[in-house]
Amino acid sequence: MKILVCISHVPDTTSKINFTDDNTKFDTNGVQYVINPNDEFGLTRAMWFKEKQGAQVTVVNVGGAETEPTLRKALAIGADAAIRVNIAATDGFMVAKQLAKVVQDGGYDLIIAGRESIDYNGGMVPGMIAGLTNSNFVNNCIGLEVEGTSAKVVREIDGGKETVSTTLPLIVGGQKGIVQEADLRIPNMRGIMMARQKPLTVVEPIDIEPETASVKFEKPAPKGAVKLVSPDNLDELINLLHNEAKVI
Repeated sequence: MKILVCISHVPDTTSKINFTDDNTKFDTNGVQYVINPNDEFGLTRAMWFKEKQGAQVTVVNVGGAETEPTLRKALAIGADAAIRVNIAATDGFMVAKQLAKVVQDGGYDLIIAGRESIDYNGGMVPGMIAGLTNSNFVNNCIGLEVEGTSAKVVREIDGGKETVSTTLPLIVGGQKGIVQEADLRIPNMRGIMMARQKPLTVVEPIDIEPETASVKFEKPAPKGAVKLVSPDNLDELINLLHNEAKVI
């Protein structure tokens, strides 16, 4: 089984976010980048298929050379090879088109992507890849088993879970639950050394114009000051909740 895991290069959640050029561009200064958490869950599940079923695992990213350390980390975790599509990821549809070309050229059986990235939270790329490649698709995936060309997928739905059966080729939008946080792998020294020897192929993008563009960014308003009320002064608490907070 050939597995392709889509990897997004995203800011660490502890990074301080700022914008430049009148809030039209993201300021990358001092920002630490990591594998998108939803993608990391998917990569860990792919490693299970590699170890239990002998699957071949390739990771792919759409981005510039600055994303290669993130791909190398995925290789250190255990992926066999990496592909970088040499274009900035500026638009969800453009990214999906680039990844669909990689899928079609590689003849992959299973494509695992995070249900969304934690920077833009678009949640659109996996479904668009499926549409562009005419593949089966299950989103919000929290469980995945493959036997031959058949797959059983558990997905999160409102208020519960749903188990569906389908066939390969299959694209899933993974999230926490496809593996647990305790199952995530930290690259060891041997993995890091081996990653340096594994192939990282740079491919040129297909010619496509982005459909959308970011016009302006805006950070949430800062939180207001906290008002402390004595536990003995219930009248003041009720007054504040009623007249100021307007929650009762």
